[in-house]
Parts: sequence; C-alpha cells; structure tokens
Amino acid sequence: MPVEFISAVHTDSGASGPAAASRTGFDPHYLRRYARALDDGGFDHTLVAYHSASPDAFQVAQFVATHTERVRPILAHRPGVIFPTHAARALATLDRISDGRLTLHIISGGSNEEQRREGDYLAKAERYERSDEYIQILRKVWQADGPVSHEGKYFRFEGYFSDVKPVNGLVPISVGGSSQDAYRVGGQQGDIFGLWGEPLKETAEQIAAVNAVADAAGRTRPRIWVSFRPIIAPTDELAWEKAHRTLGVLKDQARNTELLRHYRTTGRPANVGSQRLLDIAERGEVHDRCLWTAPAAATNAAGASTALVGSPETVAKALLDYVGIGCDLLSIRGYDPLNDAVDYARHVLPLVRQELAHRAATTHAA
Repeated sequence: MPVEFISAVHTDSGASGPAAASRTGFDPHYLRRYARALDDGGFDHTLVAYHSASPDAFQVAQFVATHTERVRPILAHRPGVIFPTHAARALATLDRISDGRLTLHIISGGSNEEQRREGDYLAKAERYERSDEYIQILRKVWQADGPVSHEGKYFRFEGYFSDVKPVNGLVPISVGGSSQDAYRVGGQQGDIFGLWGEPLKETAEQIAAVNAVADAAGRTRPRIWVSFRPIIAPTDELAWEKAHRTLGVLKDQARNTELLRHYRTTGRPANVGSQRLLDIAERGEVHDRCLWTAPAAATNAAGASTALVGSPETVAKALLDYVGIGCDLLSIRGYDPLNDAVDYARHVLPLVRQELAHRAATTHAA
C-alpha cells in the first residue's frame, strides 16, 4: 500500500497556538474549515483524538466525515467507555455515514489518573486484556450473519445482532503504545500500529517487536504509523529560530497551573511511550537528521511531542528515513495546527510523494 499522511483535527481556534492539545471548546465553523483544509490539502487520514474533557469524539468524527469528501477519520476510542455491542453498531453506522472511510484507533489508556476520571479502575495490564477482547467482539459482531453471544473475562452478552455493517465488512483497527502489552495486542489484533516519533534505531526496534508478535500469530503484519510535530520554515536556520520560539511558549504554559488543568496528569507519566520520550530527551536534544526532543521534555511528553525541525526539504528527507525502516503512515501535526497543516500540504507532502514516485518508477524501470 502507498505511504499515507495523517493529521489531527482540532475543534476550536483557541487551540491554534502551541497549546493545540488543549481542545478547550467546540467551534463548528473552525472545525469545518480545518477539516476541509485537510481534505483539500491531500491528507489521507485525520485523527479524532479522545480525552475525558474533550468534545465527544464520535460526534466530531461524524462532523468531519460529513464535511469532507476524501480524508478518512481515525476515531480514537477507549474500550472502557462504551459496551462493545453498542460500539460495534455505532461504528458501523459512522462508517456508513463516511462511505467506508472510518478507521478505529483503540486507546487502552496509559494514565490511571485519566482513566479514573471516567470511572475506569482497571490496572494497565487488564486494560490491554480488555482491549484485546473488545476488538474480537467488534469483529465478531460485524461479521455475524445472525445473533452472537459472548462470555469473556470483561464482557458477556447473549443473542446480539446488528443490522448495520461496515461498508467493507470490517472497520480497520489501529492499536498504539510502546509497552510489551501494546506490542502483544497490536501484533495480534491491529491492522495498524501507532508509535510516537523516536529516533530511527529505537523506532526500528519497536517495529521489529510488533512484527515478531504478528509473525508468531501467523497474521499479516500491521502497517506502522509514526507521529511527529514538524516545525518548518524556508531554511533550516529559520526553522530552528521558530522552534525555539515555540519552545518558549511551551515552557510558559508548563508553568501555568491553570492552563490545560483538565488535561494534565501529575508526576512522571505512567505510560511507557511518554517515559521513553523523556529518556530519549535526557540522552540528547537532537537525534538523527532533525528529530528534536525538547518539546517532549517541556510538555512532560504529553502525547506525540517530538518535532522534526528544518526546511521542507530537510523534514521531507527525515520522513523518508522513517519510510525506509518500515513506516508507511506518517502523522504530522503542528503546534499551530491549521496554519501548519496548510504549510505541510503545500511544502512537505508533495516532496515526499514526488520522491516516492521517483523511487517506484526507478524500481519499475530496473
């Protein structure tokens, strides 16, 4: 399959600066403009993120699908929030609304503090077990020709049937994480596996771990999704100046205890992915071609927070480095989300696609 680009929607213009992760409100006019910019700009997918304080992700994904023609929503979903039979029906309905464009991203939950905000008190290992069972139920319901029953560790039901089915029979399912539990569930169940942007060596090691699980299970290896927050400018020098201005804003926000208070968790992050980013940041600020870890350190690695810094040509080459080790879904979203998305569409996506087309043509000719 071809290399594809992912963005992430933002639901209000108040989140248009370096505080983009805040998602503090819902402005339908802004979201419509944002979604159409992604559609017109040539992005293939866009993540609809999930957080206990954010606008409802199902409704945001439906809004995006309704106001676009091509871009595919990737709906982030926590298995502990909605019973799987209900979720299977709702997801199939949303897939129908989007004409088969939906992808589901399963979030098992890395922070006990955040999970408990919505009444989920399972331990992390149990949450991954539940995700595994949840995915199996979704697929069982989607593929069923008649009523199905299930009795497992976390869910039990009898005689369930849904009239609505996904357009293509199944909704593609993504799993993400950096723990052994995540590798296990993703390798055994995922069509896609999501990683945050680490140096090439560490990323390759994680890909190998996921692939080993898939191989042992005798199934097709998941496609690999890797996420960055690129900072671009006409030259590398200007991009680094912009990067340090952005970092100053991030640090100011980190000192503001009221800002994003509903999105913060206390202490060192509990999830392995964030811990890995912080450990990498301690080892060095710049890795490989232009991977910058300072934003991860400034934000306590709250989500995908490493940057690729440079001119469009430098950032495109860095993205191609990740393609070279097996990543074929490239997630790029900026700290100034809408403006950055427009810039990426104009200056980065074409460079990557042109080089990949050139490589394909050269290989075919040979």
